Amino acid sequence: MLKKTVGFLFGILLSCTAPVLAQDAEAPIQKLLQEHGEIIAKSSRKTIGPAIDALAASGLPEAQDVLLRWQAKEMWQNKESGLLVYGTKSGKELAAFDFASGSEIGVFEAKVFKQMKPNSGIRGLIGGALVQFQLNDPNPEKRSVALDAIERDPDKSHLAALRKVLETESDDVLGERTARLERLLTIQLDDDQAARLSAIQEFEGDLGVDVRAALNPLIETRVEVDEVAPTDPDIAQVLEPGSDQLSVEAAYDLLVDAGLAPAKVPTNQITAVLTANIVDETVAGIPVITLDTDGARLEAYQELALQGIAEPLPTDDEIATAVASYVFYERYVSAPPAVALAAAAALRAIEGKVSLYSAVDLGLDAVSLASIYFLAAIGLAITFGVMGVINMAHGEFIMMGAYTGYVVQLFIPDHTLSLIVALPAAFAVTFTAGVIMERSVIRWLYHRPLETLLATFGISIALQQAAKNIFGTQARPLTAPGWLDGSLLFNDVVSISYIRIAIFVLALLFLALFLFVMNRTRLGLEVRAVTQNPQMAASMGINPDRINMLTFGFGSGIAGITGVAIGLYAKVTSEMGQDYIVQSFMTVVVGGVGNIWGALLGASMVGTLQKGIEWLNPSNTLAAQTYMILFIILFIQFRPRGIIALKGRAAEA
Repeated sequence: MLKKTVGFLFGILLSCTAPVLAQDAEAPIQKLLQEHGEIIAKSSRKTIGPAIDALAASGLPEAQDVLLRWQAKEMWQNKESGLLVYGTKSGKELAAFDFASGSEIGVFEAKVFKQMKPNSGIRGLIGGALVQFQLNDPNPEKRSVALDAIERDPDKSHLAALRKVLETESDDVLGERTARLERLLTIQLDDDQAARLSAIQEFEGDLGVDVRAALNPLIETRVEVDEVAPTDPDIAQVLEPGSDQLSVEAAYDLLVDAGLAPAKVPTNQITAVLTANIVDETVAGIPVITLDTDGARLEAYQELALQGIAEPLPTDDEIATAVASYVFYERYVSAPPAVALAAAAALRAIEGKVSLYSAVDLGLDAVSLASIYFLAAIGLAITFGVMGVINMAHGEFIMMGAYTGYVVQLFIPDHTLSLIVALPAAFAVTFTAGVIMERSVIRWLYHRPLETLLATFGISIALQQAAKNIFGTQARPLTAPGWLDGSLLFNDVVSISYIRIAIFVLALLFLALFLFVMNRTRLGLEVRAVTQNPQMAASMGINPDRINMLTFGFGSGIAGITGVAIGLYAKVTSEMGQDYIVQSFMTVVVGGVGNIWGALLGASMVGTLQKGIEWLNPSNTLAAQTYMILFIILFIQFRPRGIIALKGRAAEA
């Protein structure tokens, strides 16, 4: 009785809401939905296209919401009136809302409505239509987000939307992105072969990674075998068994898969046969203890085959004969022949340009590394050339400069200002440390190279430990200013970070500063005099002891500034100086001790050589450095005084 009463009341509710639903039918969006209501209700991917296109092209403000609700399976159709609404189901009830106004129509019995459940194919078509709304959004940022979404998950339905928006896009940058994306999707997804070929030709020589990502799938091939070479247009190339492209074993496996040759006996089957035929610790008269290699086991198995106990294995001659009787080739399988051939030709042209620009990029890396080595070695070149001192603690002065920059940033949070302060501060700190070291240790060890080397090596260990005690063992950050973030991009192959550019500029500035000091100042004149002939310089009133002190301090100060520069992109640790001391000495020795131009040439040679070896052997950095040291040793055998030999005391040291 209660159920009948509830049903009666619910029927009254439906009859009361029917006029409201009738009024909804007059809304433009509802008229459009009713016009295509039959195919919407049928939900067939083959016939649904006109309904989706009509909604997308209607210009009605409610159209986007209708597509979103439809895609999310929130659209319902009244079985009696055929009107479409969106709703939320709760149990057996449905709260229905009007597409035109967005207001709630009422709560109904869910069975009165049919839920629209588009399959994945229809949802993809709806998604393509929704992209058109996003691409036409007045906000450029939202249009950019829509392009990002298409790039992540492209679909054939996006092509029409991209082509349509190209006619109206007002932002030049977004217009270029849209045009490029449309061309890429044309290559990948368009059914029109002529359009795909045209798009491929437009990208000829383009170095973009996205272009290669679009073209590479088109040249996918499958290796096939036949008795004669085919003449089909989709044949990529004929393969020669035994070459790098196709081994004889792989070719024979293809014959086996095609049923053109007997299969090889699997290894586990060989082992099982040998195990089953062990008699008195032997197999076919061969002692089991000797069957510890694959060759020995194959030999024993062949002996069993000769006795008719095991299935015979194909011999190497039989395999070679079988392989030679057939033709092996690659067939394009991912695109029509014309498209695949055009893609292959475009990729060959791109690969040629990539190789060229890769060499340019390698050259930029070498120049960048050479500038770092030049900065690290310039102070060592000064002290070694003028004083003949082998300073093994030079790397620790680099470390001290980097930590000075870190400490400055603790007090000056502005990274640009802190960098401006850190450079002279690092010079002052390491200049002072160098003077103290020269006055307390080095001055007593002149002309005693072995004792100097041991003493400075001990100092380097002490400085490292002091840094660990003060700053700990964890790497400390030395943050570069924001304007040094990122890289200068020439194309998708060639780039160089702004920090590396800044270090290169700093190296040029130091080269100019050094030349000015050495050639245009009294200090430089005295340094050159002491370098060439200290006795004669002393007789002219120059104090060699003072010059040695200032020179050592000047070289140490430059190492400190180098530490700040290196710390901007490398880890600041107590051991960071050790990463550059070997290269610094190699730079000085190769270039010629005591000569700034020699240091520049030496840094260029060492940097280029290291990058070249790393390019040839990228998986083993340690081996690359070993080869570089061996090359330097051989170079010194033929030119012991370096590229530019210095005359005077440095030459005699």
